[in-house]
Amino acid sequence: MDATTSPAADRTRSGLALGVGAYGLWGLLPIYFKLLIGVPAVAIVAHRIVWSLLVLGILLSLGKAWREVGAALRHKGSVKLLLATSLLIGTNWLIYVYAVNSGHILAGSLGYYLNPLANILLGRFVLREPLSRPQWLAVAIAGVGVSILAVGALSHLWISLALCFSFSLYGLLRKIAHVDATAGLAIETLLLFVPAAVWLAWASARPLPVWGLDSTDTWLLVFSGVASTIPLLLFTAAARRLPYSTLGILQFIAPTLQFLVAVFLYGEPFTSAHAWAFACIWTAAIIYLLSALRGSPSNAAAPE
Repeated sequence: MDATTSPAADRTRSGLALGVGAYGLWGLLPIYFKLLIGVPAVAIVAHRIVWSLLVLGILLSLGKAWREVGAALRHKGSVKLLLATSLLIGTNWLIYVYAVNSGHILAGSLGYYLNPLANILLGRFVLREPLSRPQWLAVAIAGVGVSILAVGALSHLWISLALCFSFSLYGLLRKIAHVDATAGLAIETLLLFVPAAVWLAWASARPLPVWGLDSTDTWLLVFSGVASTIPLLLFTAAARRLPYSTLGILQFIAPTLQFLVAVFLYGEPFTSAHAWAFACIWTAAIIYLLSALRGSPSNAAAPE
């Protein structure tokens, strides 16, 4: 190994790569769900859960990681945390799909713009991760940008706030739950599987398009498990490697991509308020990332 590198530095770099991958995929996910606009949001989420469990089962078998699942299930504290995270991520998925397919991608984008601020503050006040002055400045500038967006989105602000709080708390609990990323996600999905499968069975007996309007929809629903699982695995792995506040700032990638998709692909209006907010948020992201990469207190390893 190069003398200038260290295990901590390698861990940070791999965490950054995983985080960028997760948020990049999440940012493009509206395109996938827009293809299923004729399917109810509840049905899409139920399919995500059912097919995600199959994908995770294959991954666990290939990685011979069923032992980690068993160990986590035997730990009551971990199971309680994963029950809470499963409810949070299920709620987040449902609201997100509803936002996309009801024509409110920008409201969803605002929720995920709010999320990094919540992550940074949770990292500071719950996990006691210190912030430097440049990082506090970044938080303040991003807050101004989000406030500008919020003024123009009051009618659908509930979507934004619900997405923000559900995913911020999900990420925090997953960070403190000492469970492997794949095993933890498998347990969360297993906890959601029964209600999802029961709902699909019930709805299939009624005139609801729970399998889509044609064979293309059906295959898109089946592969929604892959589309859902990969970014979540990348995210949970990144959360174990990075300070929570640094993970929070990376999340500006996802809403920015969602924002661009909403405006340029689906014609949602781009106002001067959006332009000012966009400028504030990316200024904040650059300030924060430069500070973090220069070895600020957030990234400093505690002495052992």
